[in-house]
Amino acid sequence: MNILVTICARGGSKGVPGKNIRNLLGKPLIAYSITQAKSWERAMRIIVSTDSKDIAAVAKDFGAEVPFERPKDLASDTADKLAVIHHAVLESEKIFNEKYDIVVDLDATSPLRTTKDLENCYQLFLKEKPENLFSVVPSHKNPYFNMVELDRNGRAHLSKSLTHATHRRQDAPKVYDMNASIYFYSRNFFLKENTSVITDNSIVYCMPDVSGFDIDREIDFHFVEFLIEKGYTTL
Repeated sequence: MNILVTICARGGSKGVPGKNIRNLLGKPLIAYSITQAKSWERAMRIIVSTDSKDIAAVAKDFGAEVPFERPKDLASDTADKLAVIHHAVLESEKIFNEKYDIVVDLDATSPLRTTKDLENCYQLFLKEKPENLFSVVPSHKNPYFNMVELDRNGRAHLSKSLTHATHRRQDAPKVYDMNASIYFYSRNFFLKENTSVITDNSIVYCMPDVSGFDIDREIDFHFVEFLIEKGYTTL
């Protein structure tokens, strides 16, 4: 299997400026994802898609390739992530004259995944042969039990209803939160030009709560540092 790992990291983060290369316990945030991909040892290439020269320099320092500069229309805060990955795949195949069977996208803001997570995803992907796989974590809220919506009159109702009453969350259908950490795509996924990561042939890999944590706010940096320092992760 020819595997391309993509790590997409634009330079214009608004929530936490410069977060992709911000220091996290002695190492730039993006370096965690690059190091994990290298340690996995299955990738033909690990490339970073970015519009930032600073991010590109850090990515190269830690062993990733930056074979192109991401176009401005794909570097805004409204840019479609799938379009960014699709562009990265096409550009990499053109530049390196290669075809990839599997594309693995790792979110730069999810440093707590492990190489074991990557290998588990890979084995599950080979076994089930879906169009794509994405990582999830068990949800603490459940639309069948304790999530509500308001109707046009401002009255609250369960987001999803069952034919019978559910008195305990454990009795409700299992639901999961997409945690944006790991994505596996078949080549066929991009040939179809899907506009959503959820298709009729998608599967999930369930990660432990902690390892799926995503950094999106200032407080998230401090929380992840706490988790690592206190030994709540396997990093």
